[in-house]
Amino acid sequence: MGVFVFLPLVLPLTAWPIARLAEQHLHPRTATRLLTGVAGVMALCSTVCLGLVMVVGTAQLPGNPLPDGWSDPEVREAVPYDEVVGKAAIPTLTAVVVVCARVLWRHGRVRRQAHRALAGLPGPSAVVVLPDDTPYACAVPGGERGGRVVVTTGLLGRLASAERRALFAHERAHLAARHHRFLLVTQLASAANPFLRPLRTAVSYTTERWADEEAARAVGDRRTVARAIGRAALVARAAPWPTPAAFAMPGPVPRRVAALLGPAPAARSRLSLFTAVGLAAWTAAAGTAVSAMSSANSAVTMVLILHAATPL
Repeated sequence: MGVFVFLPLVLPLTAWPIARLAEQHLHPRTATRLLTGVAGVMALCSTVCLGLVMVVGTAQLPGNPLPDGWSDPEVREAVPYDEVVGKAAIPTLTAVVVVCARVLWRHGRVRRQAHRALAGLPGPSAVVVLPDDTPYACAVPGGERGGRVVVTTGLLGRLASAERRALFAHERAHLAARHHRFLLVTQLASAANPFLRPLRTAVSYTTERWADEEAARAVGDRRTVARAIGRAALVARAAPWPTPAAFAMPGPVPRRVAALLGPAPAARSRLSLFTAVGLAAWTAAAGTAVSAMSSANSAVTMVLILHAATPL
């Protein structure tokens, strides 16, 4: 197993270039899916390898419930620096589990609070207009309707008719594409491996850009969507309850407006290795593949070693 068990812990560094370049050069839909997939696989691989290292450390603790053969020198030799790394992996993996559990708990709490806030509102419509002077809009996923778009009269009154259509199209795009799932995956990935935080930040932006582009396609005018985002950003406030996404609130608004004022991004079927974004994407893909192979190799090797060291 050797040093291969440590590779998935640091290979997320290979994805840093694509995290930035994907925002600028790829279609937001492609960038979101690519970055989420890379983050999810790399986080899973690093967690698996961290767990394998933890087995060696746990087997060295007195009074542990593991078989005695798991603490044999042959098992410990499978992990370099087993005395230090093995024991250090125990609190590290514990911290990863705690932080990921907290992310899941917070995600569930946000959705429960949002649904409780909307539970008393009548009507089957997927769009809820609240008589509130506080200007805000958000998409609340889940529920029997698959999610609801919430917007206040305070925000609608500040937008023109076409800009209102852009707002509703933007929020519906969040629900239709289930952007909250991409955000949750990258949040969990960054909690499992801090090296993946740039990907989480990038996906927070690309999901907003994805919704912007869907709104532009629905409205048929990119400048109208840009005006709606810019105008809403000047007056919008946060919703009175936590939400996964809100119109014109998350993400760098000036960059989103600038992107909408330019030509529509092209959806590329393949990326050339001889471009910056292509090289970064292929580097991230190679890092992901090596991470997967390293974790699989380490897992199989550890299973074989532990099986051989366990008395029948």
